[in-house]
Amino acid sequence: MVLKIKSSIRILKREYPFHLMILPALVLIVIFSYVPMYGIIIAFQKFIPAKGMFGDQEWVGFDNFKFVFALPGFRRALINTVSIAFWKIVTGLIGPVILALMLNEVRSSMYRRVVQTISYMPHFLSWVILGGILIDVLSPSGGMVNNFLTFLGFEPIFFLGENQFIQGTYITTNLWKDLGFGAIIYLAAITSIDPTLYESAKIDGAGHIRQVWNITLPCIRPIIVLMGVLSLGNVLNAGFDQVFNLQSLVVYERGDIIDTFVYRMGLLNNQFSPAAAVGLFKSVISFVFISISYLLAYKVANYRIF
Repeated sequence: MVLKIKSSIRILKREYPFHLMILPALVLIVIFSYVPMYGIIIAFQKFIPAKGMFGDQEWVGFDNFKFVFALPGFRRALINTVSIAFWKIVTGLIGPVILALMLNEVRSSMYRRVVQTISYMPHFLSWVILGGILIDVLSPSGGMVNNFLTFLGFEPIFFLGENQFIQGTYITTNLWKDLGFGAIIYLAAITSIDPTLYESAKIDGAGHIRQVWNITLPCIRPIIVLMGVLSLGNVLNAGFDQVFNLQSLVVYERGDIIDTFVYRMGLLNNQFSPAAAVGLFKSVISFVFISISYLLAYKVANYRIF
């Protein structure tokens, strides 16, 4: 026990400068994220704005949660959120890894820089801008994609107006937006691989595919595992900005998510207490998944802040 205490003291002495460095950020988080959390009491009240936040509001306990959970729209939004977020996580892992491996095989540094710049440029555009672009590009009447499909002999597809295509459209466009930016970390991991491993593989007669399979992928596997584990915290984040800008009334069945459900309930229909209940439910579930993801990242990939 004494040895553990002494070891903890030594670690604290070694790491206290790092803790001091993040102290200002922690103070800001407490002020702007934790202090306003008194607002969660709305989820347990029959909130009337005219009485004020600290007015004599009627306390209803978990009635708002029971009301929301009984709504068909909530169950539909929850299922859609999990489905969309899951496939965004999967494609967000596989796509950047493949792009990084392909860019690593390009020998022309100028061509590689051009492709990398073009691929990660959409990441810096907001979904407000991209939403307008995609509405034009995916339009069934005159859109670039449907013009190409028509040229090949297919019927035009209403990507943003049919329930069978809307989730795939969300997932694909999100991958297109973040593909290049997500590949940066894997490219950095690939550049840190010892070149002598590839030289030895060439001497043994290994081709490019065999080198990628036996050297590159095993060497960057810890980074892939780490990114995959950390992404578990986003299992209920299907992307409000994207969905809000691409969504329409006709695709609510497959395209509605928890965030847009809360937006309509709270800001458009003025049902503040049920909306707060949904938001609190999502926050609690996300907190659990984030905690699990960081624990797994520490156990599996030895991830730690310091």
